[in-house]
Amino acid sequence: MIARQHPGAAVELWGQDEARIGLVPIVRRVWSLRGERPVAQQRRRYEWVYVYAFVRPSTGDVEWLLLPTVNLELFQIALEQFAKATGAGPKKQVVVIIDQAGWHTATKLKVPEGIHLLPLPPYSPELQPAEKLWPLLHEGVANTLINDMDTLEDALVKRCRELHEQPEVIFGHTYFDWWAHAAQAERLAA
Repeated sequence: MIARQHPGAAVELWGQDEARIGLVPIVRRVWSLRGERPVAQQRRRYEWVYVYAFVRPSTGDVEWLLLPTVNLELFQIALEQFAKATGAGPKKQVVVIIDQAGWHTATKLKVPEGIHLLPLPPYSPELQPAEKLWPLLHEGVANTLINDMDTLEDALVKRCRELHEQPEVIFGHTYFDWWAHAAQAERLAA
């Protein structure tokens, strides 16, 4: 439908989601010698940063943005930055699969030119390929005692950059079987 409305424009299909990561440690299982208990230091502090992620499963491309919270204004900023990063506009139309969070579907949201939001059915996170990014992102901070937000943000930025350079890893985690059919339609529309 987007391809018919914008003849001659390239059409891309992306997924988008947000995750909250904070100073509360992310604990993962680890190997240890028999009879020895592994130790993971913890100090519970309730400060958070939100990671906005956009993923194109058919290629493994990913765009990350760290922001202090989730709301309409910050989602607006995230969409504008994403549109700029992907070159969305008259010659490139980008369909973004989103969940139905209030800030995603707000009537006051000004969607940038070239971006089209497509909400998933309610309560269907299993259909969102961006959900599969969070375990990959958590690997950069799992089982690590992080004392302050600057250190956490540095670790997240480092991990985001690492994952940005590994599209094959992103592809392997986010390219669902049903997404292959959507990607084929994307190629036919181009």
